[in-house]
Amino acid sequence: MLELEKFLSRVKSKMSNVYVLSLAVFLVWMLFFDNTNFITTFKLNSKLNNLEKEKEYYEENIQQVEKDRKELLSNTELLEKFARERYFMKKESEDLYIIVDHTE
Repeated sequence: MLELEKFLSRVKSKMSNVYVLSLAVFLVWMLFFDNTNFITTFKLNSKLNNLEKEKEYYEENIQQVEKDRKELLSNTELLEKFARERYFMKKESEDLYIIVDHTE
């Protein structure tokens, strides 16, 4: 109990100092009440990291799509295969049968 009283008296003497009290109020204000407080800054940094990861993902997808596009435009057989599979196109002398799987 004696140690607690010593600690409290030390804290009380430190808190009576105007500069320490001002610093404590300033820190509390900056950590919790300011527009750029610690919690908001942490959330914004987390959101920024997630957005940067999404940006990298989409940039990789764009590169892959551009590569596939160049391949399609340079190879007529591949373009024909793509058109048949994706858009169900056919030649005039062919018949087209679409098989639908109802289990999905």
